[in-house]
Amino acid sequence: MDMGERRVIAGVSGSPGSLAALRRAALEARDTDAELIAVLAWEPPGGELAHRGALFPLADAELRKYAALRLLSTLGTAFGTAGPGVSWQGLIVRGTPGRALVETADRPDDILVVGTACGSSLRRALFPSVARYCLAHAACPVLAVPPSPLRGELAEVRRRIRLGLPLDARELTEGGG
Repeated sequence: MDMGERRVIAGVSGSPGSLAALRRAALEARDTDAELIAVLAWEPPGGELAHRGALFPLADAELRKYAALRLLSTLGTAFGTAGPGVSWQGLIVRGTPGRALVETADRPDDILVVGTACGSSLRRALFPSVARYCLAHAACPVLAVPPSPLRGELAEVRRRIRLGLPLDARELTEGGG
């Protein structure tokens, strides 16, 4: 790859936030005539320490193959069979997502696109924010794509169903009635 070629790097995990980021990254790549790089970071189940200490660890080749299938599946979910509509490549990186993205987006003229998630304090403590890591450590501009407003509405619907509360289907439409 030519060092002068523009790149838009997107973090991909398959989550709704990463799908939104991937779609936005494709738009950025199209608008800036850049190549889209879809990055899926992976670690062995349980993390590196558990993997090294396991009696019968899964082979790295198998784990990498699973990661590649996950990347292709996520790209298919985001863009269907038509693809992103820009020049692109998939990249599978062994490591934590934040570090993998920051190390991939290592040029000042790269654009790094990540999804953001809103979660509970407990979730943030257990799973550090990839977007925050990238914003703090990236050497290039970072575009943090907020979660869809529908996410909150769907969470409310799930909560009402779980609690057995009445739910008016008209509330799910734009007009609400």
